[in-house]
Amino acid sequence: MTHTRYAFIKAQWHADIVDRALEGFLQLIPAEQVDVFDVPGAFEMPLLAQELAKTGKYAAVACAAFVVDGGIYRHDFVAQAVVDGLMRAGMDTGVPVLSVSLTPHQYQETEHHNAIYRAHFVEKGREAANAALMITKTREAALAA
Repeated sequence: MTHTRYAFIKAQWHADIVDRALEGFLQLIPAEQVDVFDVPGAFEMPLLAQELAKTGKYAAVACAAFVVDGGIYRHDFVAQAVVDGLMRAGMDTGVPVLSVSLTPHQYQETEHHNAIYRAHFVEKGREAANAALMITKTREAALAA
């Protein structure tokens, strides 16, 4: 029996927070159905998402990143470029590409904020898994009709 496969791409910037999204994702989708890929940061996700989607192996590709204001560049522009790139990857390949990319405006690198975002990423990972399962089921039903 074959199982539907999913790809999960996670940025390594703030990995202690971002990796929690994978934990949430795996609460709903068994690990043996998920291929995990690490990239340096959020900006590298769209190209890999597109390449993985083009393989035809995956029902959906989920991508997780935490884009914060480092004071050097406009993080909102980076986040917008990433989300636009992920949407384009999905539209160009016909494979759903899901974003678990968060861009807080008031993030401070304190244990309190880190704990809040770790928990939030677990929840966002579960939401991405729900979306992946739902869109897979909906697409299968639509194609069978």
